[in-house]
Amino acid sequence: MKVLIINGPNLNLLGTREPEIYGTVSMTDYLETLKTEFSSFELYYYQSNIEGEIINRLQKDDFDALIINPGAFTHYSYAIADCLKNIRKPKVEVHISNIYKREEFRQKSVTAANTDAVLSGFGMDGYRLAILSLKS
Repeated sequence: MKVLIINGPNLNLLGTREPEIYGTVSMTDYLETLKTEFSSFELYYYQSNIEGEIINRLQKDDFDALIINPGAFTHYSYAIADCLKNIRKPKVEVHISNIYKREEFRQKSVTAANTDAVLSGFGMDGYRLAILSLKS
């Protein structure tokens, strides 16, 4: 199964960005761990700070399942939400922090309704849990 992991804005800074919230592991390092643990999956990763680039990547439709952390786009990108609505493949939204324990504006996801599941607050392990959910 080909799984595409997409991260939105500022998640290129994982490992250095607010380590008390997001931890100290970079996505590059964590992705290697995931590839080792889930060697039966083809894991692909894409990150962009630009909404349209994320939509363009999603519309390539060259994956079997999707794990997406839209970052700040979670809270206001109806364009990404509409794009997700048109994807008829397994989709899991992941948030490293518990968005419901953060600022009020972060507590609403406009994208979640167009995914099959949401994982929030499990740290980087949310990506691992999302892959596990795809195994069943």
